[in-house]
Amino acid sequence: MKKSEATRQNILQKAFELIYVNGYQTTSVDEIIATTQVTKGAFYYHFKTKDEMGLAIINELMIPNFKNTFIEPFQNIVNPFDTIYNLMYYLLIENETLKVEYGCPASNFTQEMAPWNIDFTKALNELTSQWENTMIDAIEKGKENGTIKADVNAKEVAVFVLSGYWGVRNLGKLENSKGVYLVYLKGLKSYFDSLK
Repeated sequence: MKKSEATRQNILQKAFELIYVNGYQTTSVDEIIATTQVTKGAFYYHFKTKDEMGLAIINELMIPNFKNTFIEPFQNIVNPFDTIYNLMYYLLIENETLKVEYGCPASNFTQEMAPWNIDFTKALNELTSQWENTMIDAIEKGKENGTIKADVNAKEVAVFVLSGYWGVRNLGKLENSKGVYLVYLKGLKSYFDSLK
């Protein structure tokens, strides 16, 4: 990796960490510059504006990480509900990067920026659409192989799981406790059992 690319990646990573903890609106370019220890000129060499950097965080950091975490588990599966449940358990209970007190980075970005910036809305919609469509495809395969009831509406299930995940992340943030995650996981398991 060239020095210029390394600097860009460093800015994106440190900015993501600051934004995840403090929020996008309240994180200033000056804070990002101080944390990354780059010059103001170096920052503006890589990003003309803060919003350009924010979009780069989504497109260059979040989407690739999202694919690894949220999409790849669905490759070569037998029971999609087991895969979805195990993924939710990992994200909510085992993942060390996503902190209960800060919620979900994608959800946070959506709440802060989707009403104000169409480019953020498009990028974040691409992110969630990929996950939703991956779940829909997996559920349809589960219906075909008989692990899921034939009359299950795959889109309804995917939207329910996705909105439940974002919602429970926000509840966890409010309560600053993983206890609510365990309640969600228990309910999710019961819901999936009713669809098998």
